[in-house]
Formats: sequence, structure tokens, C-alpha cells
Amino acid sequence: MKLFEYMGYELIEKIKNMDISVQELLETCFQRIEETEPILHSFVNLSKEKALEKAKLLDRDLKNGKKIGSLYGLPLANKDLICVKDFPTTCGSKILKDYHPPYNAFVIKRLIQQNEAIHLGNTNMDEFAMGSSTENSYYGPTYNPWDLSRVPGGSSGGSAASIASGQAILALGSDTGGSIRCPASFCGVVGLKPTYGRVSRYGLVAFANSLDQIGTITKCVHDSALMLEIMSGKDPLDSTSVDNQIEKYTEELKKPIDKKILGVPEEFFGEGVDKEVKNVVKKAINKLEGLGAKIIDISIPHLEYTVATYYLLCMSEASSNLARYDGLRYGKMSDNLSGDVYDVFSRTRVENFGPEVRRRIFLGTYALSAGYYDMFYIKALKVRTLIKNDFVEAFKKCDAIVCPTMPSTAFKVGELINDPLQMYLADILTCPVNLAGIPALSLPCGFDSYNMPVGFQIIGDYFDEKGILNIGYQLEQVLDIYRKIAPVTKGGN
Repeated sequence: MKLFEYMGYELIEKIKNMDISVQELLETCFQRIEETEPILHSFVNLSKEKALEKAKLLDRDLKNGKKIGSLYGLPLANKDLICVKDFPTTCGSKILKDYHPPYNAFVIKRLIQQNEAIHLGNTNMDEFAMGSSTENSYYGPTYNPWDLSRVPGGSSGGSAASIASGQAILALGSDTGGSIRCPASFCGVVGLKPTYGRVSRYGLVAFANSLDQIGTITKCVHDSALMLEIMSGKDPLDSTSVDNQIEKYTEELKKPIDKKILGVPEEFFGEGVDKEVKNVVKKAINKLEGLGAKIIDISIPHLEYTVATYYLLCMSEASSNLARYDGLRYGKMSDNLSGDVYDVFSRTRVENFGPEVRRRIFLGTYALSAGYYDMFYIKALKVRTLIKNDFVEAFKKCDAIVCPTMPSTAFKVGELINDPLQMYLADILTCPVNLAGIPALSLPCGFDSYNMPVGFQIIGDYFDEKGILNIGYQLEQVLDIYRKIAPVTKGGN
């Protein structure tokens, strides 16, 4: 096996035992990036020189007997909206292409500064995390490592593609309406969206504050559990972070699930969900039943309203958050300074925002405007409460909910880019989780007839990451497909 084919927790043991050096691992990953990046386009900026310097330093410290951190020397890909000090962090947007944050995000401090992971670079994404395909990037699209004619999902598509192709061992993403779980599903890797407040959002460039959550993308459930142990916790710089007990998630993975009750919501298998996806997911549910879990039918009755509710809320919050990018406070101002200040601001935003970002700002501003605020925004908040209550009722009957992550496997590049409504509808199985603020895990459970990965979603009650990681690990072990590395070949499927 090549080093990039190992799981992160396995590589830690090899480094600890000095079977391999950190420098050797980093060089293997950068060689893989050099081979595949020209056709994948996972990254927007690399930190090769600094990464290799740190690798040499870590190898020297290890030889001198230094106690190693939990992620000692593991290569980490970072989504391009999580701040890394003095490193370009652009949110996939032209307006921030010269922005170098003066500080590290909370999760960067935890993973890199305190636990010695190594920052490989920042990954491509839909501009300001607005998209489900990673086609809406100033830097151009990323391609799916399983079939280069297809999208990797979004908005954390670069992170998912980097893990699926072996360019990185661990990756960070953010999830506002499925932006970790969608690309994890499309690229056949593991994506974890924690409970809202479990992980600090300090240093995450905001899209929609009440929905955004930082999470992980990895090759296996164990690595996601390991990262979450490190990332979780109260942060005084984020008032929405919660001071809950941090579980030892990795120690809970191997517990039997024979007493678990798993709910299957009929609405998540309804019209619009691809037949092959349904079949593959139902076979995986049968595997969980074979492990002793009890399967019951449940209902999430307000699912049909989630897409409209989600997009009204996220676009409204985005229109407010992105008001700061006017060329004066943030971003490069237009070179054409004729006209009054409003003309200059308008030109700056037209020149530097992509079409999807502009569309969402328009719609969000409309929803918040006088005469429409009560009709749209306030009504959406009320429906959000109904959706949250659906999950509260469901978890009175079951320990977790199991269903598809996405209604289809990865679609072709360009197929939906000019049909925003169809693109938005693709989020119907992921955005309810964000509206409710609960945790969810996506892992690969099989392939369709085009050999494209199918994602299996496990949704948990508030702060029950321990439970969904346990179920996900047991399913992952019995399916035994998680070690497959995407071929990174031209399409034709």
C-alpha cells in the first residue's frame, strides 16, 4: 500500500514507532497532488515549503524524544473559508483574493498548533460556500475523482476530492445546508456535520450564522471521531459554542449497536430520490439490522417545506453578512471611482461577486425588505421551528435516523449550473439537519451502476455525535468499502 492509502490513525502509529518519517508522508502527499491536481483542481493555494519545513522539525523533535500530539505530522487540507494566519483565505471569491487573515481559526489552533497536524493548503469551494457542486468558484470547478466528467459536490468539494484521491489524509469543511455531507456522498468519503455549537465557528468566514458549522472530511469514521475530540469545546471567542462534556468518541466506536433503535423516515425515500440510491441505502439498512439494530418507520412531516425554508433563511443571512464586502471595509474596490459612493460600492460588488452569490444577495435582501419581512423571513422562522419539532418527536421513538445523504449520485459538470432551482432541490435531505441544528454523518455505503459512490446519512439527536459515529463505524466495518481510493481517471461512465 502507498502511504496515502492508509487511514490517519494508522499513520500516527507508524510515525510514533518511526516506521515512517513525517517528511516521507508529506512528500508522498505532495507527489500525489502533483500527479492529480492538474485534472482534479482540489486546491486553490498550497503551502508546500512551510509544510515540508514543519515535517523536518517534527521528525527531529520525535527523534529527540518529544511526546507527539494526537495528529502528529498528518497532512490536513483546509477549506478556503477557515482562516489560517498569513495564508491566503479567499472563500473561492475574487473579492477576497488578496486577503491574508491576521489570526488562526479556533479549529486551526486546535488541530495544527496544539496537535501538530500539517497544513497542506486551502481547498477549492463554491464562492462563499454558496453551491452544491463546487462549480461556483472564482478559481474554476473541481472535478470528481471517481469520474472527472462529474461534480464533486459542494460547497466543500475541494476538501472531499482531496481525501477521495489521496492528496490529503484529513480535511476540514463547513456545512450550512449539506456542504460537508453532499461532497462526502458524491466522492465516497466520510463527512461529519456536528451539532450546532459543538465546534467553535471563530475564524470561519460567515455565510449564514445560524446554520454554519465546521466539520470533518476523512477516509474513515475513526479519523472523523479523532478530529472531533480535538475540535470540540467551548470557545470564549464564539458565544454560540457550547460548554458540553467532550466525549472520547474513538473509544465508543466499537460498542455493539444491538440495542439501538433506528428510524427510517418515509419522506426521505420519496419522489425525487433515485431508485438506485434507494436500493443501495436499503441494503445498508439491512446490514445494520443484521448487526442487531431495530429498524422502525418514522415520519418527518414537514420535509417538503425544508428547501424553501432553508433558502429563505440562508439567503437573508447571507445578504446581511456579505454587506461588509464593499471594497472599503473588505475586498478590493472597483478601479472605476466615478459617481457617488453607492455607484462605486455597486460596481465593486458586480465586478467581484459571481452570479450565484449575487443571486442569493438579491433574494435575501428582497425577503428582508419592508412589506415582505413578515411574509417570507418571519414565516420561514416559524416553519423552521416545526421542522425542529419533527426531529424532537422522532427522537422520542428512535436513537438515530438513517436515510440517503443525497437524492442522487454525482451529476455531470454543467448539468445543473443554469438551473438553480434543481440545484437547490438537491439539498432536500441534508438541509433539514441544519435547520434543526442536529448532528449528521455521511459515509459511503455502495456504488450505483456507473460506479459512483452512494452516501448513507445517519442523523442524531442533539450532541449525540457519539451515537452516530458508533453506528457509522459498525456499518463501515461490515460494508468494508472505505479503503477504496478513487481512480482519478477521465469519465466515460
